[in-house]
Amino acid sequence: MKTERNIFIAFILNLLFSALEFFGGLFTGSTAILSDALHDLGDALSIGIAYFLEKKSKKKPDQKYSYGYARFSVLGSAITTLILIIGSLVVIYNAIYKLFNPTTIKEESMIIFAIVGVIVNFVAVRFTHEKGSLNQKAVNLHMLEDMLGWIIVLVGAVVIKFTGFVIIDPIMSILIAIFILINAVKNIKSVVDIFLEKVPQNIEINEIKHHLMHIDGVLDIHHVHVWSMDGINHYATLHVVCNNHSAHIKEKIRDELAEHNIVHSVLEFENPNEDCSQIECSVLNQFFHA
Repeated sequence: MKTERNIFIAFILNLLFSALEFFGGLFTGSTAILSDALHDLGDALSIGIAYFLEKKSKKKPDQKYSYGYARFSVLGSAITTLILIIGSLVVIYNAIYKLFNPTTIKEESMIIFAIVGVIVNFVAVRFTHEKGSLNQKAVNLHMLEDMLGWIIVLVGAVVIKFTGFVIIDPIMSILIAIFILINAVKNIKSVVDIFLEKVPQNIEINEIKHHLMHIDGVLDIHHVHVWSMDGINHYATLHVVCNNHSAHIKEKIRDELAEHNIVHSVLEFENPNEDCSQIECSVLNQFFHA
C-alpha cells in the first residue's frame, strides 16, 4: 500500500505541475516551458499507468492468475522505463542539435519556473526514493530525471544571464540524460531477468542446497529452481530425498528457504530407491542404486 501511495503522490504532483507549466508557458510566451509541459504530461501519463498496474498487482490469486497479480507491477516498471529510455534519447538528440544551433531563453522566467520545478520534483523524488517495487524505482527515475532537468534549466539560466555562455544548457542536458539512461537500462535489465525467471540476485542455489543438507533426515537436495515474481518475493521448487518425510522436516526446509526471502515453495519428497523421471534425478538414482 505504501508503494502504491508513493506512486500516486508522484502522479498528482507531476500532473499538477505540467498544468502549471502549460499556463506559465502561455503567459511568458516561452516555447521551452511549453515543451517541458508536454514532456511532464507524458511523464504523468506513464506514472498513472504505473499506479494502475501497481494497484492491480496487489490483487489476490484467482482462477485466471493462480500465482497472483504481482507481475503487473513489473509490467508497469517495464512500460515506465521504456518511456524513460525513449525520453532520454530524445533529450540527447535535441541537446546535440542545440549545441550547433543555440537558442535564446528568457532567463528571469526560466529561473522562477526552474525553482518551482526543482522543489516539486524533489518532493516527488523523496516520496518514491524508499525501497519498494521495480515499478516504484522506475517512477523514481522519472522524478529524478525531471528534478535534474530543472536543475539544469536553473543553472543554465543563471550562467547565461551573467556570462552569455548559452551552450551550458545542452552540455549539462546530455550528461544528465546519459546518467538517467544508464540507470534506466539497469532497471529494464532487472525487469527482463524477472520475466525470463532468472535466479534472483543474492541467491546462490548451491548455498541453499548446502544449508538444507544439514537438516536431520535429509539425504539429498536436487532439481532446485528459484525465481522471482516481482523482484521482492521469490518462489522455489525442489526435490528432497529422505527416508521419512515428516512434517518436522518440511517445516525446517521452509524455515531455511524463508531465510533466503523465498515466500512460496513446492517440495517433492522422494525415497532413496525411488525412480524419478527428471534427468537430474535419474543420475542421482543411478548413484543410489550403485
